[in-house]
Amino acid sequence: MAGQPGTSAKRPRSSVTAGGKPLPRRAAGQVRRAVTDTTGRPVYLIDGARTPFLRARGKPGPFTPVDLAVQCGRPLLMRQPFAADAFDTVILGCVNVIADEMNPARVAALRLGMGAGMTAFTVQINCGSGMQSIDTAFRTIESGKADLILAGGAEALSHAPLVLRQEAVEWFGRFAAAKSPFEKAAAMGGLRPEMAKPVIGLERGLTDPITELNMGQTAEVIGHLFGITREAADAYALESHQRLARAQNSGFLEGEVVPAIARDGTIFDRDDGVRPDTSMEKLAKLNPVFEKPFGKVTAGNSSQITDGACWVILASEAAVEKYGLQPVARIIDSEWSALDPSIMGLGPTLCSTELLTRQGLSRQDIDLWELNEAFAVQVLACLAAWEDEEYCRDVLSLDGIFGRIARDRLNVDGGAISLGHPVGTSGNRIVLHLVNAMRRLGLKRGLATECIGGGQGGAMLLEVV
Repeated sequence: MAGQPGTSAKRPRSSVTAGGKPLPRRAAGQVRRAVTDTTGRPVYLIDGARTPFLRARGKPGPFTPVDLAVQCGRPLLMRQPFAADAFDTVILGCVNVIADEMNPARVAALRLGMGAGMTAFTVQINCGSGMQSIDTAFRTIESGKADLILAGGAEALSHAPLVLRQEAVEWFGRFAAAKSPFEKAAAMGGLRPEMAKPVIGLERGLTDPITELNMGQTAEVIGHLFGITREAADAYALESHQRLARAQNSGFLEGEVVPAIARDGTIFDRDDGVRPDTSMEKLAKLNPVFEKPFGKVTAGNSSQITDGACWVILASEAAVEKYGLQPVARIIDSEWSALDPSIMGLGPTLCSTELLTRQGLSRQDIDLWELNEAFAVQVLACLAAWEDEEYCRDVLSLDGIFGRIARDRLNVDGGAISLGHPVGTSGNRIVLHLVNAMRRLGLKRGLATECIGGGQGGAMLLEVV
């Protein structure tokens, strides 16, 4: 059938237009497959847990990345029928690693009582870090090199450092190199008051160094390419908040979210960024953040700056049998793709389509989708791209359109717009929640996918056991 990934035919790449606007030709670059052999050992997802996602409020939050990893790791490990040192290794995604927690995977493993002999390493691929930890564990177990791995993501964006301006750094260098009192006095003469004003490290981190566009601006680019309106973006954001509020009130997140307890005894037991009382009228009053005055991306329809952590346990059949485990899902395959950083938000269309093509599956074969909500405009642009004949032909190499993903099968319990987007954690959370949502709804096959800052995308296909 035309438009189904399983029947796509490769064509020479050409310049692409979308919504009547030219799309840079390099956006249609080759989708690069790192792994094509998916005939290794079965890999099962056994269990998982996450902390509540806590919105940053202008100052460091109560938890560092390792604090968060430990907070959700302890109850998760305590409910397993094996000892904490039974794992072969620990893998943790983290982007904003703080100076006091170098290699947070190892620090977390030690604090979790997993033993001095437990190897642990941290992975970083921006927004895909939490999914990368699962993928690395998946491929390691699949190849027979391990049987039991703890894979997670942890991020405390509220702890992003303040960075000195370059001129201030150069001044400190000159002052430190000065030897005599005269030289030091001369160096002091070059000190300017504006040098004392720091730069927020997160602001730099969310700006692409190649295109010099921040992530919100890249969302504006693809929103323009596919004609996404401000009203549509706000409506999507409103729906995200309503869905998360419903999930919280209906108990859908019980078992997945475990409380986090701060040093002062404060208990955090819910994602606190959700705004169930928001409305289209309230959202419409917010000004564009990145492209004033006509941009579509606002604080209300963007993901929130948030702290949070998540872990999942992956096991081989041998580990399942040895410990009497009850798998909840099997990881079938994964895919990573790359494209022009200026349109990084379209990454999910590349990796998801390529993954389904390799598996001989169509859009209709996927029962449930989790597409990380970096921006409402970005999600809607991906959905529009999958329905754009020219994009599907020239970029995705399909015979027809990929087709429409029904909204009742996409992010059914909200997403990063209402939850928040702790960058190194989100990819882990969407995999865990996809499995939990499929089990609740009695569905079989799901796909988790995300765009990645710097111009990449990741996708993972799972089946409920």
